[in-house]
This record gives sequence, structure tokens and C-alpha cells, in this order.
Amino acid sequence: MGTEVKALREGKGNLTDSFARVKNGEVFLYDMNISPYTFGNIMNHDPLRVRKLLLHKREIRKLYGKTQEKGQTVIPLKAYFKNGKVKILLGVGRGKKTHDRREDLKRRTDKREMERAIRGRGR
Repeated sequence: MGTEVKALREGKGNLTDSFARVKNGEVFLYDMNISPYTFGNIMNHDPLRVRKLLLHKREIRKLYGKTQEKGQTVIPLKAYFKNGKVKILLGVGRGKKTHDRREDLKRRTDKREMERAIRGRGR
């Protein structure tokens, strides 16, 4: 949609928590948030709508094969413009296990506490 492209040009796209799925030989992008275009009217787009991605048949088959492996997911890595068209760079990856998430959370908490201590010491 035109208002989506204009909003993306303003930098209002967010790929956090978004993922892609192959369904009936087509690829769809879920949970990509594109905020409404500032100068759009009442016919503005839905920010979280499911978006169909255009890929070649061999690319779709390749993604489908990868997603059939246990725990593999297709995620968008980057959105960019090429010749006036919006392109989405897709990657295949495995989600984190629970213990990996806990380790990352602990590491971030420790880092934050260290930065606070260093900042507090300078006063």
C-alpha cells in the first residue's frame, strides 16, 4: 500500500517480534509494525496486518524446506529500498532455549549494575 511505503520512508517500520511463514506456496510476514503515515487520511493501513511477500518459486521451496526442520523459523533481518521498492532480507534461525534467555538477561542486568556503579562513583 502507498501509505505503508511512505511510512517506511519516514523510518516508522519495526521488525521486532516479526516472523515469516510459508502457507499454501506463498510467504507471509506476521507482526511487522508499520506505524500509520503521518499525512494519511481515514483510509490509512492497519499497522499489524499480515503482509504477503513476493519471492521466486525456488526461494519459497528453499524456505519451506528449511522451516520443516525442527525449531527453524524464518525471520526478517532488514528492510531496505531498492529501485523504489521495499525489500525484506529474510534469515532462517533457531529460537533461544530458556536457559540461554536467562543467561542473556543475567548478563544484561550485571552490565547495567556495573554502569550504574561506575556512574555513581564519578560524583
